[in-house]
Amino acid sequence: MSQSPLRTAILGYGVAGRFFHGAFLGVDPSYEVTIVATSNPERAAQAEQDHPGVRIIGDPRDIGAHASDLDLVIVCTPPSSHVALARTALRSGLDVVVDKPFAPTSAEGQELIAEAHALGRRLSVFQNRRYDADFLTLKGLVETGDLGRVHTFESRFEWWKPAGERSWKAQTPVAEGGGILFDLGPHLIDQAIQLFGPVSELLASVRTAGSAADQSPAGGTASRPTGPANVAQLILTHADGVTSHLTMSSLSALPGPRFQVSGDRGAWRTVGKDPQEAALRSGTLPDAPGFGHESEEARGELSSGADVTRTPPGTGDYGRYYRELADALRTGSPVPVDPQDSVDVLTLIEAAHRTPRSTVSPGGSAG
Repeated sequence: MSQSPLRTAILGYGVAGRFFHGAFLGVDPSYEVTIVATSNPERAAQAEQDHPGVRIIGDPRDIGAHASDLDLVIVCTPPSSHVALARTALRSGLDVVVDKPFAPTSAEGQELIAEAHALGRRLSVFQNRRYDADFLTLKGLVETGDLGRVHTFESRFEWWKPAGERSWKAQTPVAEGGGILFDLGPHLIDQAIQLFGPVSELLASVRTAGSAADQSPAGGTASRPTGPANVAQLILTHADGVTSHLTMSSLSALPGPRFQVSGDRGAWRTVGKDPQEAALRSGTLPDAPGFGHESEEARGELSSGADVTRTPPGTGDYGRYYRELADALRTGSPVPVDPQDSVDVLTLIEAAHRTPRSTVSPGGSAG
């Protein structure tokens, strides 16, 4: 493939399309945002402002008709549409990136991988949390052995949304990729596997929490809350013996540590979240000086048991995914995220929804 910019379509221009994809593509000379698919007039206007000269199409299902003008398609619409849109793009001769969750089921994800291979197209999944500042720091500590042999990994994504989710997230059933485990599980499970390898056993609690009284008719009998799951806790036993405790909640007014990791030589803890999303939402572009750099206050704490020191501020870099992707598409090297990794994560999410306890085979299947 030539060194000219990769002509790219973004399907969907909500938070994911605008901030997690468009913002990075817009400052990377390896890409040209050629098409944005959205039927929302406000989002269309925003896309035209963000990417001068972009062409707006109203229906992402029409992307095949524009294939001759494109090299790459980014699918960041609601999960239930991921497989069909990715398949349309692949069959139109285009390479594809799919936002998480990759697919509503592991079987559909596996079929999509097989089809991409048969068609000779490149397929990847956008696992941006592999490039979080705190995760990169932790990965370095694990690799250098600063913590010794890790035995317990704790990871949390928690926030306070007592009114519940908005838009499509509030109504999407589990069968279509809805609920907090499909929303946040692809991040936390993927990070755990990247650090500590395959999972052999899973314990899970996935539930809808909240005030039953608030959800019952006035004067009626209170019932259990309904709607998409908003609290999930997983315990993963990795094949090497490490145990990962993963917590996801939209009903936590006082979040716990983002990471707390314990080994036989020490422990590391950090609070807060990677700064990139907040910076993007505030209008800061990825090419701004200091983008992605953690504050002094956000530095993690490293303890050997006798004393506590602060690790240096880390720097997150979601743009690295797209730099690595451009190199992969041009040279034939591996894509930055193998879609099989995301299928393995989906297998665990399905197991967590199906039964409180599952054993997982080395190949990823759960029973």
